[in-house]
Amino acid sequence: MSPHAPVLLTEVIAGLALRPGERVIDGTFGAGGYSRAMLEAGAEVLGLDRDPTVRPHAERLKAEFGERFRLIETPFSEMEEAMAEAGWDACDAVVLDVGVSSMQLDQAERGFSFMRDGPLDMRMAATGQTAADLVNTLSHGELAHILKVYGEERQSGRIATAILRRREVEPFTRTADLAEVVEKALGGRRGAPIHPATRTFQALRIAVNDELGELSAALEAAERILKPGGRLAVVSFHSLEDRIVKAFLAERSGRTAGGSRHMPQARGGPEPTFSLPSHKAVAADEAELAANPRARSAKLRVGVRTHAPAWRAAA
Repeated sequence: MSPHAPVLLTEVIAGLALRPGERVIDGTFGAGGYSRAMLEAGAEVLGLDRDPTVRPHAERLKAEFGERFRLIETPFSEMEEAMAEAGWDACDAVVLDVGVSSMQLDQAERGFSFMRDGPLDMRMAATGQTAADLVNTLSHGELAHILKVYGEERQSGRIATAILRRREVEPFTRTADLAEVVEKALGGRRGAPIHPATRTFQALRIAVNDELGELSAALEAAERILKPGGRLAVVSFHSLEDRIVKAFLAERSGRTAGGSRHMPQARGGPEPTFSLPSHKAVAADEAELAANPRARSAKLRVGVRTHAPAWRAAA
């Protein structure tokens, strides 16, 4: 059994409307749940993931489906380059399941969760700055900004103060240590429905992995590589991600949206590059929510590529 149950799987497969022989990029391969379903539908799948721990899952699919499946270890923002490496000139569908996976959260040594003490890492890939690097080196203003923007944390300044005060005595190295400092800074749990450190950990993870920048770049890359009639399906798990996807599809389909600091502003003139089967996001039904609580906040948005040329990339 997969260690990570793919959310909204039935709805994603229906939204992609795959036919046998079509080429699909699974931009967030993970444990391969979406890839397996697409391969079983007869598609040829190129899986992308920057997390090297997914290799065993890819090897199982490769053994089962042979040349119809390939994994390339790369961020999904580089899907255009990955497609060229695979020898594809275009693709029929792109699917993205954005955010951290349950199997990453379950690995204490990855440092994604305060529920399991481990190194304060949070990197999806094996390179770059860790969460410990950020909390031990950023200024008060920089840290508070990350917590406020990426974690939507109202007490970002208070938390940043507590972090700087503590690191003067000893640097942070463990997830449980940081969670304890944040909890004390916010006055303890006091019956709160979520742990006080939840937003701080979300913010740091997004910053470490540049998740919102990656998502914006991936949406523009998908626009460039999809064939006319090709479909883009994106599953997101929190409002920051969904706002970016919603704004992108609204802009590219000729509709207006509330805008996002992470996306380019609407430009006059270009022909719409996507049509929208629905202007509303798809959510999990009661049966899936009962079987998989992780689906509670999931939203699926689908766009269909038109014949119009891709818009120029944001400067």
